[in-house]
Amino acid sequence: MSGDGLVLRAEDATLGYGGRTVVEGLGLDVAAGEILVVLGPSGCGKSTLLRAFAGLLPAVSGRVLADGEPVTGTSADRALMFQDDALLPWRTARRNVELALALRGVPRGERRAAAVRWLDRVGLGDAAGRLPRELSGGMRQRVQLARTLAAGPRAILMDEPFGALDAQTRASMQRLLLDVLADAPATVVFVTHDVDEALLLGHRVVVLGAAGVAAEFPAPASRDEVLAALGARTKEVV
Repeated sequence: MSGDGLVLRAEDATLGYGGRTVVEGLGLDVAAGEILVVLGPSGCGKSTLLRAFAGLLPAVSGRVLADGEPVTGTSADRALMFQDDALLPWRTARRNVELALALRGVPRGERRAAAVRWLDRVGLGDAAGRLPRELSGGMRQRVQLARTLAAGPRAILMDEPFGALDAQTRASMQRLLLDVLADAPATVVFVTHDVDEALLLGHRVVVLGAAGVAAEFPAPASRDEVLAALGARTKEVV
């Protein structure tokens, strides 16, 4: 990974799909190397924002920028990580990690070595030859994280990646993510419904609503402050 991160920006951006506006007039800046956590109720535009930053969804109006340049499509600099691990069931853990590198044209020997290195980094060196069906949910998410990081993105867009995990595994993945980013910084936009997760991971937490950013909190912030900002939406995010 390059370690410098991307600067991401939504500039008076209206986002939506299928003729439906999801969030309107959004103004948001994400600094290089920042972990920005996005909270908000279902349907407020959190996942839509990630897809716009990833280049999968053009803005209806306004602009979405990466390092000051308009985002007009996908890029290897911006990786999207979902709650569903989306591993190919017929490929081993190592070969799933290799796939991201193969798509970038990395020679076979180099990508194999990189895949092994990243699996070791996420604590799965001994599972490199196992198929996804032979791995627990937490292990599959570790493979997905290794695959995402191996490709060297400068921005990682994470859509509730730990939401389906049990509490203990989720806590382990949160610590792992922070450890990895300490060694290889990247810009992260992390969507969650969990206030405690937001406060643990985020350098900054924003609450998103239909009219854009409803509130934001630099770290450290108190749980009560964030819950107060969520107001009537609290029950949907805790």
